Amino acid sequence: MSVDELQEYGLVEMNDGEIRDFLSSQQMGVLGLPGDEVPYLIPVSYGYDGDERLYLTYLIGSSSRKKTLSDETDTASFLVFTVDTMYNWQSALLTGTLSEVPESDWDALEETLSDAWRPSLIETATLSGDVAVFELSIEEQTGIKHQGLPSALRPDTE
Repeated sequence: MSVDELQEYGLVEMNDGEIRDFLSSQQMGVLGLPGDEVPYLIPVSYGYDGDERLYLTYLIGSSSRKKTLSDETDTASFLVFTVDTMYNWQSALLTGTLSEVPESDWDALEETLSDAWRPSLIETATLSGDVAVFELSIEEQTGIKHQGLPSALRPDTE
C-alpha cells in the first residue's frame, strides 16, 4: 500500500523541514551499501550539517568490510528511525553520494560531529589512526511518520 492509501490509518509524509528537524534530533541510523549478493546494512552514528550532508565516523580494522564497500560505491542509502509506540514513530530514508573525507578536513567538521554518539572506543582509536570519516551528500530524502491512534481506532466521544 502507498502512503496515500495509509493516511486514513494515521500515516503522514514528512516535508523537508520535518525531515531536517528529525535528522537533527537523532544520532544513529542504518547505512545501506551494495554488497555482493545482498545489501550490507550496519548501524552507524552520524553528525548532520542541518542541510544536506551527514558525516559518518567509521572505526576500521585491517579488513573493514564497511570501509571497503564504501570505497567501492558512489551511492548509499541511510535510514534513520525512532519508534516510541506502534502508533508513534518516524523514519527518514536518504540516498546520496558517499565519499571519504580527507583527514586534513576533519577539524572543520568538529562541531558537526560533536553531537554524534560515539563509543569511547572510537575516541581511543582516533589516536591510533584507525578511524575514517565519510560524507553522505543527500540527493533524495523521504520521510514518514505515524503519530497517534488512527481515527478508526479512537473511541467515540459522543
